[in-house]
Amino acid sequence: MARSSDQSVLRRLNSEASLLAGAGYAVLLQIAHPSVARGVAEHSDFAARPLDRLRGTLYFIYATAQGTPEERDRVHAIVRAMHRKVRGPGYDALDPELLLWVAATLYRSAVRLYELTVTELTEQEHTEFLGEAAVYATALGLPPEKWPRNPEEFADYWERAYARLEVGDEARRLARGLFRPKNRLLWPLTLTQRFLTGGLLDPELREAFGIPWSEAHQRRFDRLMRITRAVYPRLPKGVRGLPTAMYMRSLRKNGGWKPSRATKVTG
Repeated sequence: MARSSDQSVLRRLNSEASLLAGAGYAVLLQIAHPSVARGVAEHSDFAARPLDRLRGTLYFIYATAQGTPEERDRVHAIVRAMHRKVRGPGYDALDPELLLWVAATLYRSAVRLYELTVTELTEQEHTEFLGEAAVYATALGLPPEKWPRNPEEFADYWERAYARLEVGDEARRLARGLFRPKNRLLWPLTLTQRFLTGGLLDPELREAFGIPWSEAHQRRFDRLMRITRAVYPRLPKGVRGLPTAMYMRSLRKNGGWKPSRATKVTG
């Protein structure tokens, strides 16, 4: 796989800073799967180090979309090595079902945030991005044939997988830790993420996670999205792509990403 083309939908979408607003949304979708929640609960300390977990996830996403073949191979190898350690009763991070679900949440979140904050994707762009987004899972071991071949197959898969989600005590505890980390200095950021996540989640999952919501919350969220959609696409591309540029610069500094021992799980 050569360096992603400037015409790649994967590259274009993942250069947008506004997609970061979906970070909490993607995480809660992931841990709504009981096996993912169990693996994260037993092998991750993101409540204590949420920025480390976010950094690892963004290195994976940005290197996959923007990196050279060597950079992608290195990051994918690091994440595979981390995931090989994440297994226990009832879960295995390299289980194809879990790889498919986690990758599907990354794809779903990217599409949702891009269309809310930038513009609607065309039918062709949906199809192209879906095909390119398969790498989120195939790079970690999902057989390529397991990834949906077109948006219709993805919609069918999503409906079936979503129906099997079950938010238990473990997932709710993880969500509380995510939005109320031990470092209180992060609370303004994480409470903002909780609000954005509440607006992005379907009502049943929002309620299951215990995220406070009301008609006033919904009005504020809708107004924020309208303003963002009107203003954000008019910002210079250099501003919109600043997080991507910073992470790629960091990734390339001093020979690449070297996870700390405390960084246990990404994705």
